[in-house]
Amino acid sequence: MSDAPRSERPATTDSGAIEITSEPIVLHQRTGREAEAVDVTPAPDGEPGAAGPAGKPSSRRRKIVLGSVLAVTVAGAAVFGTVGWRIMQQKDATLATPVEVAGLTRDESEGARATIEYLRTAVNAEINFAESFGAVYADPAGPDRSVLLFGGTTLVWQPERDLDRLFDLASEEDSKVSGVRKVDAGPLGGVMKCGTAPIRDGELVFCGWADHGSIAMGMFAGRPLDESATLLREIRNAVQSRD
Repeated sequence: MSDAPRSERPATTDSGAIEITSEPIVLHQRTGREAEAVDVTPAPDGEPGAAGPAGKPSSRRRKIVLGSVLAVTVAGAAVFGTVGWRIMQQKDATLATPVEVAGLTRDESEGARATIEYLRTAVNAEINFAESFGAVYADPAGPDRSVLLFGGTTLVWQPERDLDRLFDLASEEDSKVSGVRKVDAGPLGGVMKCGTAPIRDGELVFCGWADHGSIAMGMFAGRPLDESATLLREIRNAVQSRD
C-alpha cells in the first residue's frame, strides 16, 4: 500500500465510494472533473453523534451504555436481595402435630398411624425432607370429614415447583388430581394450591402449601374446595412455626 496521504493519491474514476479521514477529502465525479473540496473531518470527541479516536464510541455513548449496564445490575441485585431475604425468613421452619387444631382432634388409632406412615414413606422417597411429619385429624361433625395431613421441612429453593411435584405424587392412575389452582396462602406466605380427585362417593380435595422451609399437603373428605382451603390455612397457622 502507498504511504502517501489519501488526498495526494490519484482519484479512481470508476468508484463512487467515499472514504472518511482526518484530512479534507476531494470528491471526484465520474466525469473526471474536480469538484470543490469538502472538509468532512470528524467532529471533536464529546459532541453529539461524534466518534472518538480509533472508532471508539463518544463519551456520551459510553455514558449511555454504562448507565444501561448499571441499571440492569442494580435491578438484578434488587431481585436477588428480595429472594434471598425471603429464603432467610422462611428456611428454618418447624411443623408440629398438636392434639387439637382448628376444631379437629388428632386420631391416634392404629389405622390412622398406618395410613400416615405409608404417606410419609412414599413422599420421602421423592422429596428429601430433613424432618417429615403427618397426622390424621378427626372432625366431631362426622367420620367422613377427616383430614389427612403430611409433609415435612427442608430448604426449598423453588416452592411452587416442589408443591406441583407433591400434587403429582398424590395423583393415582385412576384418580388424578385435577383443577389445581392457586389459593390464598395466608400470613405465612409461600404458595398454596388446591385441586380435586374423584373417589367412589364423590371427590376428595387436595390442598397443599410450600415455602422456602416446608412443604405439606392435606386431604379433605366431605368438604368443598374453598372450605378445605380455609381449613388448611387455619391448620397451617397452628402447626407451622419459624425459628
